[in-house]
Amino acid sequence: MSGDIIEAAKFIGAGLAMIGALGAGIGIGLSVQGAVQGMARNPDTYGNLFTSMILGVAFSEAIAIYCLVIAFLMLFVL
Repeated sequence: MSGDIIEAAKFIGAGLAMIGALGAGIGIGLSVQGAVQGMARNPDTYGNLFTSMILGVAFSEAIAIYCLVIAFLMLFVL
């Protein structure tokens, strides 16, 4: 009985840990949207905007990967 409660708590905790990936996905979408709009308005700034966009996407994606690692730790280690 208590083992089932612990398993349920692991699944709930892992699901809650992945909420951070939602924020990362929204952040990536907004940064790409802004970069594409900037490139459409001023094509001469393509190189600078593209570099900044890729850097921002990488930082946002790192947060999602951290959330995934925490979720896996909750499921398989604890």
